[in-house]
Parts: sequence; structure tokens; C-alpha cells
Amino acid sequence: MKASPPEVLFLCTGNYFRSRFAEILFNHRAAALGLSHLADSRGLAVDLVDWNVGPISAYALQGLELRGIPPGDPLRYPIQLRESDLLAARRVIAVKEAEHRPLLDRRFPGWCGRVEFWHVDDIDCARPEDALALLEREVEQLLRRLGAETRASRPRSAAG
Repeated sequence: MKASPPEVLFLCTGNYFRSRFAEILFNHRAAALGLSHLADSRGLAVDLVDWNVGPISAYALQGLELRGIPPGDPLRYPIQLRESDLLAARRVIAVKEAEHRPLLDRRFPGWCGRVEFWHVDDIDCARPEDALALLEREVEQLLRRLGAETRASRPRSAAG
């Protein structure tokens, strides 16, 4: 049986820290809320990033652990974004507009208009715990919006 495409696709540069944290956090919280939405993540320039060591950032793992969220086993390595990923997702979110809009426009022309951009810095501009806290707030807001959309799309019963 083929898995359904993700509702949400999180993008960052290396698919190592921010997008991976957002993906795992989203999936954990969506399941806890009883939402059927799934997230995945990709990197816009995994091929250009040489500082990633291992499958996922130690900062992301620490942030998940502090929140009591298992990262999954086995951990996968970063994945380069392909156009087929963009086509399959219903909602695409790039976590840092100033960083990701130019990359997206250069590598996938015409897609910027279909992407929601957040403003979460990487660790070169923010402390990891601050970046993760902002990602957590953004993910929680997204889950509230998706929950409201889900409730609004359900047919009303005759009794109520």
C-alpha cells in the first residue's frame, strides 16, 4: 500500500536542523491532536551543505528530547528537494524567507508563489533553543489552522 503524500512539506537549506525538527514535531503533535495530517521535510541545497554530521542535528535531537518527542528510528539522512516533492505536497513551508526564497526561485522557478515563508533563523544567526522555540510556535499555529480547517470541512449532523 502506497503512503499518501504529506499535507505539509517543510523546507530548509540542508534538511538537517530546522525542517527536520519541524517535521517530527508536527507529526507528533498532529497525532496527539487526532489530526490525520502528515508532514515531511526536504533541503533546498543539501548538495551544497558540507557541515552536517550524521542524519540530524544534535540540536534538533536535544530539542525533541526536551519536549518528550521520540525522533524516530531509524533516523534518515537529509534529502534533497525535487520538484516531485513540491507537486505531491498540499502545503509547502520554507522556514526562513530571506534565506530560502532566493534558493527556491533559483532552483525551482515559479514555485515561490505557492510556498508559505516563515522567519526562523539558523544557528549562524540565532541560538538553537531560540530557533526551536520559534519553530514550535509556528508549528502550533499551523496545527490550530489545520484543525480549524478540518472542523469547518466536516458536514454538520442533522441533530446539531
